[in-house]
Amino acid sequence: MTRRERSVFWALFLALVLLGFYVLRDVLVPFVAGMAVAYLLDPVVDRLERIRVPRGLATFVVLLGFFALAIGLLLLLIPLLQSQFEKLASTLPGYVDMIRTRLAPLLAHVNEGLDRQAALEKVTGMTGDLVSWAGGVISRLISGGFAIANLLSLLLITPIVSFYLLRDWDRIVAAVDGWLPREQAPTIRTQVAAVDRTLAAFVRGQGTVCLILGVFYAAGLTIAGLDFGLVIGLFSGLISFVPFIGALIGGVLSVGLALAQFDSWQAVAIVAAVFAAGQMLEGNFLTPNLVGEAVGLHPVWVIFGLLAGGTLFGFVGVLLAVPVAAVVGVLTRFALARYLDSPLHLHGVPPADDAAPDGNDTGAPGPV
Repeated sequence: MTRRERSVFWALFLALVLLGFYVLRDVLVPFVAGMAVAYLLDPVVDRLERIRVPRGLATFVVLLGFFALAIGLLLLLIPLLQSQFEKLASTLPGYVDMIRTRLAPLLAHVNEGLDRQAALEKVTGMTGDLVSWAGGVISRLISGGFAIANLLSLLLITPIVSFYLLRDWDRIVAAVDGWLPREQAPTIRTQVAAVDRTLAAFVRGQGTVCLILGVFYAAGLTIAGLDFGLVIGLFSGLISFVPFIGALIGGVLSVGLALAQFDSWQAVAIVAAVFAAGQMLEGNFLTPNLVGEAVGLHPVWVIFGLLAGGTLFGFVGVLLAVPVAAVVGVLTRFALARYLDSPLHLHGVPPADDAAPDGNDTGAPGPV
């Protein structure tokens, strides 16, 4: 098979995979979620297997503990979240009117010479448009991701898929490894290992960061006396895997509610300080120690991947966005390294032995 024929084959294969994901995106949610759970828990099962625990038993015990913990947290949090959402729905119109009343003098001062009522109507209209846009996005994600594979099927099928994938993980990896073209197999294994390191560092590390930030924000806002602090704090922490978005949305919501709830600017400043402290904690301690600098996923690339995945494939696209971004990032760095070491880039550059003056070629790299 010539190089061109191989290129055509892999291009067609990739196109068929993407087409399959697009056509079946409504039923793939529990399978993708089960694959994610199996990938995350495989190191734990491997450790149990190393101490002579049978693979099947280790899989059952680990999954039982994982889903028991997840269901326990849901049962604990759902009543609290439900009561706060109901209270928020009943008090939100009053909060909006109060914020408009308090910001009216400030808007009048900033927009001196303009029609204050027109300015307020414009701000209100922009806010309404933003809320409608966000609601539409969430609605499309939910309808696209759960049209057939609804929440019930997610809860029922995901544990089953996770069990069989986790139990047979090593055999699946060995089978796929046996399908690799022999000539390119070492290179493919190297790149797959790089993808695995990137995903492990990002998903496991960033997941831990999100949980810690969620607890920190929820506790800080609750102690500060902010209504709905638990909901906003947990939500802000859990969406912190999207760089800057969690703190931005949570900070705007919290400060807005604080303006409506409190009469003093000091209380508003305390609420804002909670998010400032969370960002300092994340940037200076959590991310460097739990995620690390070797992830190789730029924040802008992660945001683009999440938006593109959600737009094209709905909720399945959101679940697959980070893994696909990691694969594309690793392959891009590999292709760039090959290009920089190829004649296409080095054309006209003298060999390394001729580049240094006589008697001074020490083999050490020069200054960058």
